[in-house]
Amino acid sequence: MEARREAGTDVWSRFYVNGLGYNSDLMDATIRRAVLADAPRLQRLINDYAGKGQMLPRSRQALYEHVRDYLVAVADGIVVGCVALHVSWEDLAEIRSLAVAEQSQGSGIGAALVRAALEDAQELGVRTVFALTFVEGFFLSLGFRPVDKSELPHKIWQECVHCIHFPDCDEMALTLDLTA
Repeated sequence: MEARREAGTDVWSRFYVNGLGYNSDLMDATIRRAVLADAPRLQRLINDYAGKGQMLPRSRQALYEHVRDYLVAVADGIVVGCVALHVSWEDLAEIRSLAVAEQSQGSGIGAALVRAALEDAQELGVRTVFALTFVEGFFLSLGFRPVDKSELPHKIWQECVHCIHFPDCDEMALTLDLTA
């Protein structure tokens, strides 16, 4: 599976899942930067997971304000997945709001979205990317390693206080060193 940016564009080329670690059905999707018109669909995708306590909800206003952070996966003209790369500090960014529509899960879209976000992070000069997640195995399969939450700067906890799980959060903290 690949998600590579087409030279001089903000569109990642189509990717095909070859069955490595995913189901054998091929999924065809395009990864591109989110646009303002994507905000309602992003909100539904993200808030479906938020309703299950699996991520923080996002207001439409917040999505409009941060639309430049988001990449989307589009299949058959429909946004079926999203991810945000949120820069936290001069050399640190977070993978957040990773969501894939239920009917598209297991197709490799989530991994392709994260890889595209990591490519963005490298181009920005980010050295370390982190994720806070309940799905540790997914991020481990992409090369992230577990870390104690206390190793992450306090700045990243500014949103945690708004979470329904705070202060008893059992999300795992994982990082990926982009310089290695």
